This record gives sequence, C-alpha cells and structure tokens, in this order.
Amino acid sequence: MNEEMLKGKTAVVTGAAKGIGKAIALAFAEEGCNIVLNYHSSVSEETIAEIEGKGVKCLPVQGNVSDFAFAAEFMKQIKKEFGTIDILVNNAGITRDMLVMRMTEEQFDSVIDTNLKGTFNMIRHASSIMLKQRSGTIINMASVVGVMGNAGQANYAASKAGVIGLTKSVAKELAQRGITCNAIAPGFVETDMTAVLSDEQKEQMMSVIPLKRYGKTEDIASAAVFLAKNTYITGQVLNVDGGMVM
Repeated sequence: MNEEMLKGKTAVVTGAAKGIGKAIALAFAEEGCNIVLNYHSSVSEETIAEIEGKGVKCLPVQGNVSDFAFAAEFMKQIKKEFGTIDILVNNAGITRDMLVMRMTEEQFDSVIDTNLKGTFNMIRHASSIMLKQRSGTIINMASVVGVMGNAGQANYAASKAGVIGLTKSVAKELAQRGITCNAIAPGFVETDMTAVLSDEQKEQMMSVIPLKRYGKTEDIASAAVFLAKNTYITGQVLNVDGGMVM
C-alpha cells in the first residue's frame, strides 16, 4: 500500500477536540492530511499546534453537527479553503444515559439529533462535493452498543444502530462514483467518558472483553486510517472492541 496515498488530502473530523476524535485527527495529520477540526464548545491551542506540528494545515471550526444549516455552510467553507473534501469522519457524539422508563424526551431527542441526524447532516452536504470529485471516504462512528444494545442506553444504542443502517444505505448510493462509506464500532475505550465509571462498572465491562483490557483512542484512529487507505471496502462495520462482538 502506498505510504503517501493520503498526503495532501483534506480530512474532516467532527467532535475532534479531544478523545477519539482528536486521536483520529492526529493520525490523519501524521499521514500528511490537512485537517478540518470541528468542535462544539472549545478546543485547546495545544491540540491545534500538535496537529500543525505534523507539517499540515489545521482549520478549527466551531459548530453543532445537528444543525442542518451549519452543516451546509461548513462544507462550503471547507471547499473554499481546501478545494476538496477527501475524508469525512463523523465522530461527534453524546450520551444521556437513563433507564428507558425514566428517560425524558429531551434525553432521547438530543442523542438522536447529535449522533444520528448530525451524521446524516454531514454526509448530506459532503456527498454532493464528493460526487462531483468522483472520490471520497466517509467513516461513521458507530458503537458495539448499536450492535448488541445496553441497559440504560436505549437512546445511544438506537442512534448508533441508526448510524449503521445509514452507513450501509449511503455505501450503496455512492459506490458507483467511487465513494466508500464504512462504520467503526468501538468497544470500551479509555476516554474522559469511561474515566467517570465506578470500579464496579469497570469490572463488569472487563468481564465481557476477551482481550481483558480497554481499547485506546489510537486503536480507533488506526482503524480509520486503514479504512481511508483501502478503496475496496465499503458498507462494512469494523468492530474495534477487544473481541466483545463476535
């Protein structure tokens, strides 16, 4: 595989201020991609400097992916700045965990809006640019929870299951123009979101991971780079989960 095949390309990563999104942005920067870093509330100057330290451009753009109008303007801005959108990684996501019998409408809607509608919004507006280019890579962040479900996460599981269905449908629609669309389904990964779990919750999680360890953000990032480099994989869900889902 050509080691420089991603060099000079434009990679858009949503929810990239920290955690998995930041790791993905850094991994693509390492490959020589210019990075469009979307964030919702704030991003540190250190993160931007770290990406630019790889010798690439970094364009930070604040905005809410669940806003259809923002998504449209966002993609126009990228096209104007870089000329192309080669890689789109839909990583932005939130959780609002609650048992379904107590879950509020707001808790359900907010998760669906960000995780599922946000992914649709980005694909909807990036795809027209990719179709004209006759090339592009779309990578959506799903979750093992979207495959197997999880008590207390009906909203999150529904959103991620929706992302998987969206991924497969988009893959079928865009394949004729040479555009691939795949999903990554992470298992339990060491992030700020898992750091707040109790010891009991962590033990319970570890009991269902055959590899007996949590994943690292770099594990997800390397999977994203792999999917971007392979132009003959599309419509697939790549589980990066230590063997949880087999």
